[in-house]
Amino acid sequence: MSYLLRRGASYYARTRVPTDLVSVLGKKELVKALGTKDRAEAKRLVWPVVEGWNLLFDDVRTRRVLTATDKADAVWQHYTATLQRDEEERQSRPTQADIDAASKIMFDRANREKLNVHDPLALMDATLDVKVLQKAGELSSEFRATRLAHMRKQLAAGETALVNHSVTEYLDQNRLIPDPTSDDVRDLARQMMRSEIEGLERTLERDRGHYGGVPSDPIVKPANGPAREFAKPGESIMDLFDVFARENPKRVAADRINQMRRDIGTFIDTVGSTCPVRRINKKAVREWKALLMQLPVKATESTVFAGMTLPQIVMKNREVGKPIVTVRTVNRYLSSLGAFCGWLETHGYIDVNPCSGMFLAKEKKVSTYPFTTDQLNKLFASPLFTGCQSDDLWRLIAKPGNVMVRDHRYWVPLVMLFSGARPGEIGQLGVADVREQHGHWIMHITTEGDGEKTVKTAGSMRVIPIHSQLIRLGFLKHHAAMKDAGETRLFPEAKRNSRGQMIAETSREFGRYLERIGLKEGRGLSLYSFRHGATDAWRRAGHLDDTFGFMLGHTSGTMTGRYGIMPQGALEKRFELIEAISYPGVVLDHLAPPA
Repeated sequence: MSYLLRRGASYYARTRVPTDLVSVLGKKELVKALGTKDRAEAKRLVWPVVEGWNLLFDDVRTRRVLTATDKADAVWQHYTATLQRDEEERQSRPTQADIDAASKIMFDRANREKLNVHDPLALMDATLDVKVLQKAGELSSEFRATRLAHMRKQLAAGETALVNHSVTEYLDQNRLIPDPTSDDVRDLARQMMRSEIEGLERTLERDRGHYGGVPSDPIVKPANGPAREFAKPGESIMDLFDVFARENPKRVAADRINQMRRDIGTFIDTVGSTCPVRRINKKAVREWKALLMQLPVKATESTVFAGMTLPQIVMKNREVGKPIVTVRTVNRYLSSLGAFCGWLETHGYIDVNPCSGMFLAKEKKVSTYPFTTDQLNKLFASPLFTGCQSDDLWRLIAKPGNVMVRDHRYWVPLVMLFSGARPGEIGQLGVADVREQHGHWIMHITTEGDGEKTVKTAGSMRVIPIHSQLIRLGFLKHHAAMKDAGETRLFPEAKRNSRGQMIAETSREFGRYLERIGLKEGRGLSLYSFRHGATDAWRRAGHLDDTFGFMLGHTSGTMTGRYGIMPQGALEKRFELIEAISYPGVVLDHLAPPA
């Protein structure tokens, strides 16, 4: 279903409540106002709300299950509470001084009222208070012995009435909501009865002056795992992540923030949504990493793992046997949590970043390679660039024909080849982002203008001169055609996916296109190969990495980058750099439009 709902002019987030949670939450659907009438803003705001609901569902499911640690904690708490109540009762018993004082009051009253010592009722009335004080210990012992006898009898009969109130109290204190008629709850009640029996036996030993007794029942022992712990209001992991996301100290793209939110959501799967941030330690990260190293590829997109938490997905995949994610993917998850934990450390929520030193050794094999000269010639002589059967389906684009593709699918590879820009940066260019400045045509990579524009970091906003080869190939003619048509975007057909990623589908299909035309098998070549190729072209021209890194968007952000206003001298240097990109032996003349 769509998570975005429009009512009148306003937008709302909505989601269906999972069937198994409808009875608990009392609703079939959740709806929340996003406080905006702008669709682009609503698309940005909806995902944190949806992720929050998913965490709620996971939390409720978690609290519906009684773990072995929950039971062990309840048993030990009930045992120690029994002993504590006994100790408090003993400390509150009357001392001999209390009894002597009560006796004096009794005698004073008898003398004052001339008590008839031969009247048994009057004598009982006068001495009752003193006798209660004298018998307090004995009465307590009898009560505890009687309760112990009843406990044993009920335990043998499978009855739990004597501890049901204690079970309910423990569940309420720990926000647990299991089915009260479930076997788990009955088992918990029986275990708590056994713990109280052990506690009552210790109290009777105390009556005889023995304080060294220990439980003989093997289940009555301190819990190995930690008890459930709840974050203070506003200080849960996701509450503080929302603060981190709003602050966005590194000024990363909104899509990266959303990716981090999803990554950290899998960490919450292992520690619980109510876990305080101070409990994010090396042990928690180590156990999470161990699960990530067993995570199947694209688990969230597979119906086999629908509705499962990270531990459940890993367990299920032992049956299913889907391939496991790469070291790079595991490190991406760790990077997401590490960036957040760095912020937590800076703000005093934790003492050290537990992700430090936890990353896996990187695979030495390079995942993306630049195209060779022969590969580029074969690519630019293929149907995408010279004519295909149809521009509707990629499988038909890979077949020769008379249909000419001249949208973003044609231009993004060429612009990447002669600029090193990222595919999403090119796909989102506005018509106004391509303009003439100081005698040179430039394209401005920026978030200004279209409200949906994003960049990877603030340093990614930059001015890139348009290579003369692109001009010869007709790039400015395409720009003029879009302007004349009244378009605001240079590539109006370029789309974002549901996660807001520009031309993500094109990037994926381009890799498949390379396979269809026989240019690649497996990994190695993709759209990003053009970015690697531009980098190598600069190196071939004698430029060092730190002299052209800013052209790739690898430097800190500047106001110049944001607004695209650049002095002529600085622009000339960039023009010299962009013209240094060349590919000897690569033939592109056949792509140039007629004069």
